[in-house]
Amino acid sequence: MRASRPLATLTGIALLGITLAACQDQAGGQITARNGVRHVDTITNPSVHGCHPFSDGVTRVENYTQSSILLYTTPDCTQPPGGSNIYVSMQSSDEAVRSTGLWRSFSIAPE
Repeated sequence: MRASRPLATLTGIALLGITLAACQDQAGGQITARNGVRHVDTITNPSVHGCHPFSDGVTRVENYTQSSILLYTTPDCTQPPGGSNIYVSMQSSDEAVRSTGLWRSFSIAPE
């Protein structure tokens, strides 16, 4: 059975879109970081690779990207002994509690 030319074109465009989305190197959107009421950072379209340090310790992070993130209390996205990271899903926010301390970096969570 022979496919029509418009259907073949539409299928090709859809496959290209899926391929490009799978190879995306950025988490589209913004991450806003605050320490109390003071604005610390706004990161736009962060890379999905590597660690992203905040310019200062933060107590609140708003994740308005299309990816989930992991927050760390260290500047290099490592977990200190006995520590843990915090998972923040896409389009949500989280606030640090006194027991965790300030967040100092984040990375994009693996899918």
